[in-house]
Amino acid sequence: MTESLMSQALDLMIAGMGFVFVFLVILIGATTLMSKLAMKLEPPAPEAPAAPAQPASPMNDPRLMAVITAAVAKYRSRP
Repeated sequence: MTESLMSQALDLMIAGMGFVFVFLVILIGATTLMSKLAMKLEPPAPEAPAAPAQPASPMNDPRLMAVITAAVAKYRSRP
Protein backbone atom coordinates (compact mmCIF):
# COMPACT_ATOMS: atom_id res chain seq x y z
CA MET A 1 0.00 0.00 0.00
CA THR A 2 2.84 2.41 0.81
CA GLU A 3 4.51 1.79 -2.56
CA SER A 4 1.23 2.43 -4.31
CA LEU A 5 0.77 5.71 -2.46
CA MET A 6 4.37 6.74 -3.17
CA SER A 7 4.09 5.88 -6.86
CA GLN A 8 0.87 7.89 -7.10
CA ALA A 9 2.58 10.83 -5.40
CA LEU A 10 5.52 10.56 -7.80
CA ASP A 11 3.18 10.41 -10.80
CA LEU A 12 1.25 13.43 -9.57
CA MET A 13 4.49 15.36 -8.94
CA ILE A 14 5.83 14.60 -12.43
CA ALA A 15 2.51 15.55 -14.02
CA GLY A 16 2.39 18.82 -12.09
CA MET A 17 5.98 19.73 -12.88
CA GLY A 18 5.43 18.82 -16.52
CA PHE A 19 2.34 21.01 -16.71
CA VAL A 20 4.20 23.96 -15.18
CA PHE A 21 7.15 23.46 -17.55
CA VAL A 22 4.91 23.36 -20.62
CA PHE A 23 2.99 26.43 -19.42
CA LEU A 24 6.21 28.39 -18.90
CA VAL A 25 7.54 27.40 -22.33
CA ILE A 26 4.28 28.59 -23.91
CA LEU A 27 4.42 31.81 -21.89
CA ILE A 28 7.99 32.54 -22.98
CA GLY A 29 7.08 31.84 -26.60
CA ALA A 30 4.03 34.10 -26.46
CA THR A 31 6.01 36.89 -24.81
CA THR A 32 8.76 36.66 -27.41
CA LEU A 33 6.23 36.65 -30.24
CA MET A 34 4.41 39.69 -28.85
CA SER A 35 7.70 41.52 -28.40
CA LYS A 36 8.69 40.92 -32.02
CA LEU A 37 5.23 41.95 -33.20
CA ALA A 38 5.35 45.14 -31.13
CA MET A 39 8.76 46.02 -32.57
CA LYS A 40 7.38 45.67 -36.11
CA LEU A 41 4.25 47.73 -35.39
CA GLU A 42 6.02 50.46 -33.43
CA PRO A 43 6.34 53.71 -35.39
CA PRO A 44 9.90 54.84 -35.98
CA ALA A 45 11.34 57.03 -33.26
CA PRO A 46 11.57 60.71 -34.18
CA GLU A 47 15.04 62.00 -34.88
CA ALA A 48 16.54 63.68 -31.85
CA PRO A 49 17.62 67.27 -32.44
CA ALA A 50 21.34 67.85 -32.54
CA ALA A 51 22.78 68.50 -29.11
CA PRO A 52 24.07 72.01 -28.46
CA ALA A 53 27.80 72.40 -28.85
CA GLN A 54 28.28 73.20 -25.16
CA PRO A 55 25.69 71.96 -22.66
CA ALA A 56 24.47 74.60 -20.27
CA SER A 57 25.99 74.16 -16.86
CA PRO A 58 24.20 75.51 -13.78
CA MET A 59 27.53 76.84 -12.53
CA ASN A 60 27.75 79.18 -15.56
CA ASP A 61 24.39 80.83 -14.81
CA PRO A 62 25.07 84.22 -13.18
CA ARG A 63 21.54 84.51 -11.75
CA LEU A 64 21.84 81.12 -10.06
CA MET A 65 25.22 82.02 -8.61
CA ALA A 66 23.78 85.30 -7.26
CA VAL A 67 20.87 83.48 -5.60
CA ILE A 68 23.18 80.88 -4.04
CA THR A 69 25.57 83.57 -2.81
CA ALA A 70 22.70 85.54 -1.25
CA ALA A 71 21.32 82.41 0.42
CA VAL A 72 24.71 81.49 1.89
CA ALA A 73 25.26 85.05 3.11
CA LYS A 74 21.82 85.14 4.76
CA TYR A 75 22.43 81.72 6.40
CA ARG A 76 25.80 82.77 7.77
CA SER A 77 24.40 86.05 9.17
CA ARG A 78 21.93 84.18 11.43
CA PRO A 79 22.80 84.29 15.14
